[in-house]
Amino acid sequence: MVAGAMLATHLAVAASAASGGRIDFPTDHPAPGTFPQKWIHGSPSLYDNKDPILQVHWYNEHTAILRENKAYNYEGCFIYLIFGNDKVILWDQGSTALRNIWPLRDLIDEVVAEWCKRNGREDIELVVTNTHLHGDHYSGWNQFVDRPNTTLVGLTHEERMAFFGFSHYPEQRVEYDLGGRKLLIWGSPGHEDSELAFYDPYTQLLCTADMFYRGRCYIGNWAKWIASMERLVKFADAFPISHLVNCHIEIAANGDDYPRASTYQPNEPPMQMNVAELRRTYEFAKKVTAPGIYFTGDVRLYDEVRSAITTEENPYVY
Repeated sequence: MVAGAMLATHLAVAASAASGGRIDFPTDHPAPGTFPQKWIHGSPSLYDNKDPILQVHWYNEHTAILRENKAYNYEGCFIYLIFGNDKVILWDQGSTALRNIWPLRDLIDEVVAEWCKRNGREDIELVVTNTHLHGDHYSGWNQFVDRPNTTLVGLTHEERMAFFGFSHYPEQRVEYDLGGRKLLIWGSPGHEDSELAFYDPYTQLLCTADMFYRGRCYIGNWAKWIASMERLVKFADAFPISHLVNCHIEIAANGDDYPRASTYQPNEPPMQMNVAELRRTYEFAKKVTAPGIYFTGDVRLYDEVRSAITTEENPYVY
């Protein structure tokens, strides 16, 4: 399909959605989307920081990517909101629990309300879930406990597997239907024993969460992680992928390692990655025979070593 025809198709879909009709989520081509030129990336001093606590970026009209302000929390997590006709799923809730100092719930309410207004809806069910069970990804979960029209997926491995219908984790691949927009989800342990990867056929985005991203890939169990990487590579052999997305940036554009707890990262590379980088890392990792820190040229593999170790000095850590 030529670019003009694709644009006309998406304008027609948007017009139908604005009237409250069912939205079409075609999968024969990737829905257009954009990433910001620069994500918010902290500041030398929180006192002087002028950025919002969360950056909201609409990748396209039905997909939002949020990033935590690193000046508030060094994790700087990326959070995902993916809209279908019947449900919107919130993947991860970031690093801060207290709503009075980090009002994630209020901001999510605003983003959901904006989508509903744009698409002629009164409301839509929110599903709150997690890529994996580390505190920097679920700390804000409690802010949604009393939210109306909301389903909270529990914070145990068993609850998460039961919700999505897994009977054979991690190899099994399941579908989760948001209403005309079906995500593919499967297990991706190694960084954490309950981690999930997900793929959106509408945008052709593949989320690798914390097991593969631009930074320090902390690997607690090498055998599980290398098997997860193999599943990702095999998936990329079978499905078209526009971009790999994830949950952190911890590396500078020139490859330097930002030390752990850095609250200012002024020279970040893009968050999104590509299949070639995934394949290179997998081929590199297959040759690793002992625990240690390995720089692949794209990411750092922290193979069963202490997470506090970093490999470069940086003047912006406080």
